[in-house]
Amino acid sequence: MLNYNDLPSPAYVCHLSKLEANLKLLQRVKTQSGAKIIVALKGFAMWSTFDLVSQYLDGATASGLHEAMLAEEKMQGEVHTYSPAFKEEEIDFIAAISDHMVFNTPSQVIRFAAKAKKINPNISISLRVNPEFSSSPVDLYNPCGLYSRLGTTIANFDESILDDLDGLNFHALCEQDVDALEGVLLAFEKNFAPYIDKMKYINFGGGHHITRKGYDVERLISVIQVFKKRHNNIEVYLEPGEAVGWETGELVSTVLDTFHNGMNVAILDTSAEAHMPDTLAMPYRAEVRGAGEAGKKAHTYRLGGNTCLAGDIMGDYSFDKPLEVGDKVIFEDQIHYTFVKNTTFNGIKLPSLVLVHQDGKVEIVKEFGYEDYKMRLS
Repeated sequence: MLNYNDLPSPAYVCHLSKLEANLKLLQRVKTQSGAKIIVALKGFAMWSTFDLVSQYLDGATASGLHEAMLAEEKMQGEVHTYSPAFKEEEIDFIAAISDHMVFNTPSQVIRFAAKAKKINPNISISLRVNPEFSSSPVDLYNPCGLYSRLGTTIANFDESILDDLDGLNFHALCEQDVDALEGVLLAFEKNFAPYIDKMKYINFGGGHHITRKGYDVERLISVIQVFKKRHNNIEVYLEPGEAVGWETGELVSTVLDTFHNGMNVAILDTSAEAHMPDTLAMPYRAEVRGAGEAGKKAHTYRLGGNTCLAGDIMGDYSFDKPLEVGDKVIFEDQIHYTFVKNTTFNGIKLPSLVLVHQDGKVEIVKEFGYEDYKMRLS
């Protein structure tokens, strides 16, 4: 059994057995639907696991130069690279290491597609489109919202670029089930019907909560099969990030101090602001192992981060016993969209990265220190 007292603190702990279970489910979706699945590095980029990930998935999707470099270096398989706007000085390198380049607007296709194909004759070119439909629960994560900068609407589609395009991409979901995808597909097919069958592939983007308990996997498989059949067996891609890392590990922290100020407060050696930013941005309440809602158990505490930001608060939780200095507080499901977004705000130490292998062996993959903080500054 894993002894958290033996680990550095704070630390993200990824369990490879749980990761592999997610990957096997995604592989089943691939096999039965005929789709390809690539991991979105923006949501899951723990490259020490990529040897395992590449056994099940078809590659990775990147959101710019550095993610593309990581995908090309560490992931076996296809490299898809998208950016809201590519920079002139990066096009040559990105084109050379990418199998697919995804442009955000027709003007970027016109400006860069020919150059990309000259550098890499085998590269595929696609356009991100905006189906103008989304049931995303949070405006911050809604790429189809009013005045969106992400993707080309049908009103802004330029037919002159059709000969340059191999595919169309859309991304309109956020932690959602198949019914949300079906709504997006209806809008996508209605708006872009004249162009779909001219393409070699359609990318359904990410946000599919495939590995969440209760997700209707069979319905997803059917939706993909029917879409492919409706469009001459066109290639379909999915690019989940969160679904790959979903419930594969935790963030382990340690109580540094406790005191009373109208209510009990505990200061931890981690930070909501720096180490689990989506808890503030979404916002959402992270589950704490062994804890309940405030007042449900005998001892309620406000859990706070170790930075000077007043709002660096994880929330109010109750425990069976009083918290003491040195106690471990474990935040569940903290492998996706955490270390890819964390910061060294206030100079706080970044959490270590830990793998628990299928045989129970614990590997401390990376520990961070002062140099990691300093080198982000000048």
